[in-house]
Amino acid sequence: MTLPTVPRSSLAHFALPATVCVVLAACLWGLLGIFGKYAQGAGISPLEVAFWRAVLGGVLFGLHAGVTRQTVPRGRDLLWTGLFGIVGVSLFYAAYQLAVQAAGASLASVLLYTAPAFVALWGWLLLREPTGLRELGAVALTLGGIALISLGGGENIQVTPAALTWGLLSGFSYSLSYLYGKLFFGRYSSAALYAVALPIGALGLLPLTDFSPKSLVAWAALGGIALLSTYLAYLLYSMGLARLSATQTSVIASLEPVIASLLALALFGEKPGLLALLGAGLVLGATLLLSAPKGPRELPQTSSQMPGKK
Repeated sequence: MTLPTVPRSSLAHFALPATVCVVLAACLWGLLGIFGKYAQGAGISPLEVAFWRAVLGGVLFGLHAGVTRQTVPRGRDLLWTGLFGIVGVSLFYAAYQLAVQAAGASLASVLLYTAPAFVALWGWLLLREPTGLRELGAVALTLGGIALISLGGGENIQVTPAALTWGLLSGFSYSLSYLYGKLFFGRYSSAALYAVALPIGALGLLPLTDFSPKSLVAWAALGGIALLSTYLAYLLYSMGLARLSATQTSVIASLEPVIASLLALALFGEKPGLLALLGAGLVLGATLLLSAPKGPRELPQTSSQMPGKK
């Protein structure tokens, strides 16, 4: 998923090509469900996986913000950031891991990409952004894709009401991050915002989390989620976005569910059925449709500039 724009000056020293940065970020995000499945297989509940992701990710972003002396939100901005921590971290992180548990890593990643359709809906309802054929078509593709996924199933993939509910809730809760991003991701660095939002999200998850003993495999999976699929993925995406358009980065980041599905097939034998594959294609098609450049008479695109994922 995409990230907020960060100051170009702070990224100018980075040597990797911008496209490579975004591809690497998509690959790291594609590992999120894989790590989550390994952690859950080692006896860690989905809510505890979400909790440790928020805690460990918050520590990494806090160190980053401290070392680079980033300004953190205060006053009313801090209040809104706290609300974002509950919705965009507690709810989103928990729903995604529950989707991995119920649906598998590949289907969870695909359902997450319903978020752009939700963003188009919020833009119309709350931000009074015009809704044209492009947006309506993307919503229709998304709904059609969900219907086919629910009928498709596949090998080692269970399409149940719980799987669809948690998968769609992850896309829904992620899309709400856009409303927050419209206000704050141009005013603060991503490191500063996540240094505050992730610990608040962890606090929101704490009362719901039952802790269990952890093996080395469990800690390795949790560390991979925090370091690779959260902290490093966000930074790489920001570095790419500083030198590419939001449309380019959004389209490249759509590699994420493809990578997740290929890894889930290789590691866990998750093989979607034909209808599910077609449905996944419709969901990704909706994302690409919303990411395509608009004509000169149209207003600027919004859904391709969604704030940081996962």
